[in-house]
This record gives sequence, structure tokens and C-alpha cells, in this order.
Amino acid sequence: MFNKSASGALCRLCPRQCGADRTRSTGFCGMTDTPVVARAALHMWEEPCISGENGSGAVFFSGCALRCVYCQNAQISSGRYGKPISLARLREIFFELAEQGAHNINLVNPTHFARPILQAMEGGMPLPVVYNTGGYDSADTLRLFEGKVDIYLPDMKYALPELGKKYSAAPDYPEKAEVAIMEMYRQVGDFVIGDDGLLKKGVVIRHLILPGNLENTFAVIDWAAKTFAPGQVLFSLMSQYTPCGDLQRFPELRRRITQGEYDAAMEHLERSGIEDGFFQELSSAAEEYIPPFDLTGV
Repeated sequence: MFNKSASGALCRLCPRQCGADRTRSTGFCGMTDTPVVARAALHMWEEPCISGENGSGAVFFSGCALRCVYCQNAQISSGRYGKPISLARLREIFFELAEQGAHNINLVNPTHFARPILQAMEGGMPLPVVYNTGGYDSADTLRLFEGKVDIYLPDMKYALPELGKKYSAAPDYPEKAEVAIMEMYRQVGDFVIGDDGLLKKGVVIRHLILPGNLENTFAVIDWAAKTFAPGQVLFSLMSQYTPCGDLQRFPELRRRITQGEYDAAMEHLERSGIEDGFFQELSSAAEEYIPPFDLTGV
């Protein structure tokens, strides 16, 4: 949400509640209110029910409200690389992706640009909309998208506050993500997969296994199993962690997960009672999952 000030609007869109006047300067996310996009292209590396055969029409927005030390998209999240575009151009991009055969419009890390995105969506969208987020969201902001988003694709990075603080400068991450995901589910309800294998509506909760942090993975799985019944949401357990960035202060993150860690996470998932979703093979840990941020399609 934005609260009015004498000069414009004070930003309250994400849990940071930084109060910046983003009509004049940048917020905690590093962005003004003008959308900045680093890539807009067909993306094959989402869950199969989202990417399908043709790909998801992914629009990668620059800036971020999190400070994840291992972020594979650091070039655009903290590096702020990207191209400022108009609302008219953003809407054109949505329709261009549809013409390319995308199965959906995938808004990647959109929260801090909620206001211009909503304006660009006015008049209807050519395809189902995916709201692809790190999970650190405000329920108030999510409510602005009610009836406009078909699929929510949030991370649930941490169930342990100390890890939210240590790795993402967000000790309140578990609390905020849990509330946000419940709001997402309230809006779209139980997941629906069509005869074509594509997700029509629903929530897909993602969790990336971090090396040396199995306790956190177990806690995230337990939360999802306790909170949602079979048939309500999809759960996606990801093993693709690849060391990125400056991790000198975090030696436990300077490697990929081991076979033992992977097996333990899979065993916990199997015992949890979660029936619906996806898991990656251990071999998925590869840099090829990092898209080239080269202004394609922008």
C-alpha cells in the first residue's frame, strides 16, 4: 500500500514498511516506482504444470525487498540491473509473450512494483497470471491482486527466524510468509490442473534446500503439512542450490547439498503426508537454471 505524503506516496508495499517516497527516490528494494525489467521471455525452468511445453512468459523485475546472501539473481535483485519501462511498454510485453506461445504471464518478484503492474493489467490479461515471489509479502498488497492472479508461486524459504535474519536480513520472514501464503490460498483456493497438465489456478509453495540447514527444511515441510490438507496446495521441494555471490561469511553455503542431505529431505517429505507437488533430482543443481539477464524482450 501507499500512504499519501505532501510529495507523493510513502511505500508500504512489502513487510519492510520503509515509507520511502518512491516517486522521488528508491525504497529498501532499491527501486523507484517506475518498473525496471531485466528479461521478458519464455521460461522453461518452472514446475512442469507452469512451464508446460511452450514455456512460461516470465517477466523478471529488478530490485528486491530481501537480502538473500546466496541469491542466484543478484545481478538484478541487489545489483539493480535492468531497463526502466513505461506502463504501456509493460502491457505490450504481456501480449508479446502471449503471441510467442507462453502458457501464462509470470510476474517474477513483482511486489515492489505492485502499483504499476496493476495499472498495466487494467483492461484484462491475455493469459492466466502467475505471481512469482520470494514469499516476503504483505497481505494488504496481495489483496490488491484478488481476482487478477490465477496462480501464486511463493517461496517458503525459512521456518526458523534466525535463518531469515542470518541469510536474508529478515528475522520476521517466517511470520510474514505464512500470513502471505494463507492470503494467497484464500484468494485462489484449491489447485486445479487441466487435462493438458497445466495449472489453471492455485498455490505452489516452493522450498529450496540449503546446505547445512536440514532442520529448516524439515520445519518448512512440517508447516506445509500441518497447514494444508491434500488437494489444497502443491509443494515443490527444490535441490538446485548452487553457490552464488560472496559467501565468505557463510562457509556452510559454499557447497551444494550432499546426497545424504537430499535423501534426508526426501524421506521427511515422504513421511509428512504431503501428497501433491514436485521434487527435483539432486542433479538439478546447475547454473543453467540462472537465466541470462540481457534485456531480452524488454
